[in-house]
Amino acid sequence: MNLARVIEGHDGDRTALFSRNQAITYGELNDQVARMRGGLARLGVSDGDRIALICGNGHPFVVGYFAALGLGAVIIPLNPTSPAPELQRELAAVEPVVAIIDRSAAASWRDVDAGQLPALRTVISVDGDAADESFEALLEGEPAEVTDVDPDHLAVLMFTSGTAGAPRAAMLTHGNLLSNIEQARSTTNRVSPDDVVYGVIPLYHIFGLNVVLGLTMSVGATLVLVQGFDPATALETIRSRGVTVVPGSPAVWVAFAHFDEAPSDSLATVRLALSGAAKLPVSVAERVLERFGVAIAEGYGLTEASPIVTSSAGLPPLFGSVGRVLNGVEVRLVDEDGGDALVGDAGEIWVKGPNVFAGYLDDPEATARVLTPDGWLRTGDIAVCDDEGRLYLVDRAKDLIIVSGFNVFPAEVEDVLAGHPDVVEVGVVGVPHPHTGEAVRAFVVVRPGASVDEDTLIDHARDHLARYKAPSKVLFVDELPRNANGKLVRRDLIA
Repeated sequence: MNLARVIEGHDGDRTALFSRNQAITYGELNDQVARMRGGLARLGVSDGDRIALICGNGHPFVVGYFAALGLGAVIIPLNPTSPAPELQRELAAVEPVVAIIDRSAAASWRDVDAGQLPALRTVISVDGDAADESFEALLEGEPAEVTDVDPDHLAVLMFTSGTAGAPRAAMLTHGNLLSNIEQARSTTNRVSPDDVVYGVIPLYHIFGLNVVLGLTMSVGATLVLVQGFDPATALETIRSRGVTVVPGSPAVWVAFAHFDEAPSDSLATVRLALSGAAKLPVSVAERVLERFGVAIAEGYGLTEASPIVTSSAGLPPLFGSVGRVLNGVEVRLVDEDGGDALVGDAGEIWVKGPNVFAGYLDDPEATARVLTPDGWLRTGDIAVCDDEGRLYLVDRAKDLIIVSGFNVFPAEVEDVLAGHPDVVEVGVVGVPHPHTGEAVRAFVVVRPGASVDEDTLIDHARDHLARYKAPSKVLFVDELPRNANGKLVRRDLIA
């Protein structure tokens, strides 16, 4: 087996991708992937080697991803717009031997110190910037065959802070990712070869990687890859390409819901609208249905589950619910006493199945905190279940902030802000936001006599963190709330 084989066996004349206004058929895609596989092999990439893929949503990401998987290599998808310090930390943690970058990563990459990455031996550039190898040149050689691997062979290292605190690399195997694709295909309203899927969710996010990309390619449908999002352009693309499936984060649906200039038939071609990565406000779902006649099917998942656990696809609309558990996945709602919560009572979501990850890279303690000895994943998320088996999220894991579907752990932001010379101590929390679900807010105590202002601290955070992790608001306080042991009490910051 090999996850890379999901692109095989489809009609070679059917369009697999639209990328940068170029149509690429399944025949062309398979040929390019095979040639890139050969090119990577000639560079010495082999089974188990790690490859950092630092690219935006485009066909080079797709080709690089499936080519490297086909050799048995391990992919590390990274945000190409992350600032250099964040990329440096992540690359140092996973030690890739090859990095593939495109122009969206060029600015940050210039400030990455490759000398501090001793394992990195080759940088491949998609757009011709200074690098060791050209992506296009690697496509010109002889193709190579796919290497078969075991189901437990590591496929992807995906950074997440969803269940274990500060960001860690979750280990996802070929079996994990393939099983979740099959589980997703078991839903009533499944994606079919005739569908055209809108691909705006970043492919470096697990929702984009294994749902938007993996699921679409596995059924032989067409994927329209989009580098950035604005509602006017998005609706034009959906109309012109005849898009039938739109997976989006809540931020996408908020933008559509409040785009007053959009004609009511803007989503007329869409038969399946999906929302995930964060909780969708009921008011947004209701407004999209009222304005465009499209019912959004919400689901629930997390990186450690590859990612889908529940889905509303194919079910009658019931806004506020994240649907039922997928076939092949087991879920328990566990109460505070460790027993199964009664129907209507809140409990922590525990997940079990072949889609549950293998653990966190080089961190057995963090792994043991979230994986029970008998294989249950403790998500830290709280939900209730109704008589029909539908789940409703109550809250996210303690302290975790979800910004446009991306996880932000307060400690990471606090550490960066605390590094400013004028900051004495800092506490970070999430607050509701109408467009992104939540926003990051920081409470800061500064040294006496300091003249640092809010904009300075926000800029400082953006210099060291991805933009979505930086606070949108900084409040200056005399002291932070702490308990008797001196531990910060975050809930008191938003009381």
